[in-house]
Amino acid sequence: MTANAYLTGFGSYLPGDPVDNDGIAARLGGDDAVTERIRRRVLDANGIRQRHYALDEHGEPTELNEQLAVKALQAAFADRGIGAADIRMLACATTMGDVLVPGFASMVHGRLGGGPQQLLSVAGVCASSLSALDAVVSKVRLGDHPRAAVVASELASRSLRQRRYDGIRSGMDAHFLRWMLSDGAGAVVVEFQPHPDRPSLRVDWVRQVSLAHEHEVCMRAGMSGHEATVGRTWQDVGIAEAEAAGMFLLRQDVSMLDDLAGAGIAQFEELVDIGLVDVGHLDHVVCHYSTNAFRDVAFDALRRRVPTLDTDRWFSNLETRGNTGSASIFIALEEAWRTGRFAVGDTVLLAVPESGRFSFAFAHLTVVAPPGRPAAST
Repeated sequence: MTANAYLTGFGSYLPGDPVDNDGIAARLGGDDAVTERIRRRVLDANGIRQRHYALDEHGEPTELNEQLAVKALQAAFADRGIGAADIRMLACATTMGDVLVPGFASMVHGRLGGGPQQLLSVAGVCASSLSALDAVVSKVRLGDHPRAAVVASELASRSLRQRRYDGIRSGMDAHFLRWMLSDGAGAVVVEFQPHPDRPSLRVDWVRQVSLAHEHEVCMRAGMSGHEATVGRTWQDVGIAEAEAAGMFLLRQDVSMLDDLAGAGIAQFEELVDIGLVDVGHLDHVVCHYSTNAFRDVAFDALRRRVPTLDTDRWFSNLETRGNTGSASIFIALEEAWRTGRFAVGDTVLLAVPESGRFSFAFAHLTVVAPPGRPAAST
């Protein structure tokens, strides 16, 4: 008998009040005419109307990344009706933690509390959240842990403030993500059995693939150019020299994004071809993407496979929650679950493209009834 793993608790945390497009400059700075023009161009393209920052009205940090993660975990635990002491493994994903050492999961665990736990820190960009989920699901299925938790958290805003850009010549590659990224955290509880009193999401499979062997770096920080070479990373030079060279700016090669979208569609079609996704019985798609343009490309590709595609079954909260990197997929899943989009028997595909060096992650879920209850009664 194949062991299963189920998502039984969901939580998210978005710091502060929502910030609309007119309020970004007050938090991040950059109100000169040139920066304003770039900002409007990026915002018009991505479709984001509001987002959250762990910054006050003067642009000063209000919380740590680890605090965002803990609050999302506490929300997931409350949703499940358990505490931190009830889990035996914690996997934490983020692009940039608050400190260089120790690992992000250690810092989160120290602040969260609870009992002894196996920890996993997953560093990366957007797809690191599903990589962390994959690891936890595997350990639960093996029987190593009856209950575990996964959290993905991002606090990008500290790196996006004007002080990082002063005195540095920067183009669209450095400003694209500045007006795209925001802060937040999302978490799930994973167990070996369904929730006893309400539906759960069974994890059917998780897949992650890197195409880094075929592509140069697309999203980067900490180095000069598209390749890491000796003497040209932030650790090879002084901090002041690295900052002056713009190594700490988060850059995106926007010319590669069309290739990223095409590669992501190809990975999805491969899942269909090998039988992991049945497009005729796929009820929901929860997708993380950085701009509505990617959504439109995905719709066109899906319609080639499913001419009668119902786009209402596609869910994203990019426009209202912003792009929170690795946390986005769990923040979107929590909202879709909480607002009642899913019914027992439905199938759900999670999809996360990562521009870092072209990685893609997918997870297939099925909504199941509580033990002992027929699907029709739930």
